[in-house]
Amino acid sequence: MTLLARIWGLCVVLILALAMSSPADAQSAASNGAKPRVYLLRGLANIFSLGMDDLATKLNARGIKATVHSYADWQTVSAAAVAEAKRGKRRPSPVIIVGHSLGADAAVYMGNKVSGEGVPVPLVVTFDPVTPTTASAAIGKVVNYYVASGSGKPVAGPKVQNINMGGGDSKVGHFNIDKLAQLHEQVIAMIDRPPVRPRRTRPAAPPTASAPVATPAMTPATTPATAPTPSTETAAVPAAASVPAAAARAPN
Repeated sequence: MTLLARIWGLCVVLILALAMSSPADAQSAASNGAKPRVYLLRGLANIFSLGMDDLATKLNARGIKATVHSYADWQTVSAAAVAEAKRGKRRPSPVIIVGHSLGADAAVYMGNKVSGEGVPVPLVVTFDPVTPTTASAAIGKVVNYYVASGSGKPVAGPKVQNINMGGGDSKVGHFNIDKLAQLHEQVIAMIDRPPVRPRRTRPAAPPTASAPVATPAMTPATTPATAPTPSTETAAVPAAASVPAAAARAPN
């Protein structure tokens, strides 16, 4: 075999290898930049948590696939979410879970289950959960809006932000906390964030050689200057945003 034939054969093998690997690479890139799949869970009797339906409509209008389910079906929904997140992908696509009342309890359970199956769960949002729960450290973040003066309970866990909506003369309660437009806007903002693009770093310029600087010899009458003491700067802590208070209601 001539040298030219060998080179041509190697080129053909290389082209075939690139053609076979490119679909997987494209699929991996699509998975990394894919929008999250959102699951919303209603509370008792599957009829009181209609704020979940409203939020799902808003998310779908933004091109984010969102579906609403009963809290009682959280285990079945978890299995379906894991299967869909992993189907045909090298890396599972992210899953976000939102729930109200008993659906909020179930949202934490589902987040623990799905993240435990190796599917990324960057966010769980709960509206006034009625049972003390603990969120897994595998969940990226849990934001819990609850009414401490009513039936709402805080969520435990290393990455949980509990926001108490209770106290004062606010009219926010268990039966309307899931329907508040301003909270919907906050949740949508957390979900529909633009992807973070990596910053390009310029290569550092090679150091230029410089002539050594001669240090004058100290004389007995000369004393070395005192080295400056490093200063400690404390960043200003922004004031916490005020949150509306809430009226107590019975759980649904």
